Parts: sequence; structure tokens; C-alpha cells
Amino acid sequence: MACSLKKSFRSKSFIKKIEKLNTKAEKEIIITWSRASTIIPTMIGHTIAIHNGKEHLPIYITDRSGRT
Repeated sequence: MACSLKKSFRSKSFIKKIEKLNTKAEKEIIITWSRASTIIPTMIGHTIAIHNGKEHLPIYITDRSGRT
């Protein structure tokens, strides 16, 4: 089965946090327990701390399109 945004999981509150940071042009770590969320283009350039069951691991989201 192919991947698509219709089948993906995105928390509305999580998206609101990212959009709020985009409008303010601020960089801060967003803490989440949602490991099943799909990365969308508005998340590029943000650091998201994802809980692995024991601690939050910071992940910096980048665009790999320029990479060979």
C-alpha cells in the first residue's frame, strides 16, 4: 500500500504549535510523545524532541532534496 497524507497521522495540536512558531519566526524545541506523526513540509527547520519511552531525543528536521 502506497504512502499518502490521507493515511498518515497528524495531531492538530502539534501542527498548531509548529504554525505558531513559523508565524513568530522563532526556534525552540517542541516536545512530543507522538512517534507516529508524519513529517510535513511546515516542520522543516524545527527541532522536535520525540519521546522514546525513556527520554526525549531531539531531532532536527531538514530537507534532503539537495543531497546526492
